[in-house]
Amino acid sequence: QVQLVESGGGLVQPGGSLRLSCAASGFAFDPNAIGWFRQAPGKEREGVSCINRSDGSIYYADSVNGRFTITRDNAKKTVYLQMDSLKPEDTAVYYCAADADYYCDAHGPVLPRDFASWGQGTQVTVSS
Repeated sequence: QVQLVESGGGLVQPGGSLRLSCAASGFAFDPNAIGWFRQAPGKEREGVSCINRSDGSIYYADSVNGRFTITRDNAKKTVYLQMDSLKPEDTAVYYCAADADYYCDAHGPVLPRDFASWGQGTQVTVSS
């Protein structure tokens, strides 16, 4: 049974940092693409970042480029999203998603429809 489990969300002040983790299990083969998405109330789910196992290439949305860093530990089957210089507009539920065959274009965008497996989400709130 495929499972993605996110952790690391919480409440942080503007300018602060959080690190999200996404642990994958149950895949017959390690998925190539693992991405992070977020959804704020009343807004569509948007792709934040994505990393490919095949060549390590990475996509970042313009809104987070330079502030967020995605990394992947294949041995632990875990992907991390380090979020620095957080802003109130980063407040959302963050979801991890994976797909065995999809390849994230470094120029994006990454779209929810391209990912077959999803985690349950973790809340990130940036507020003073």
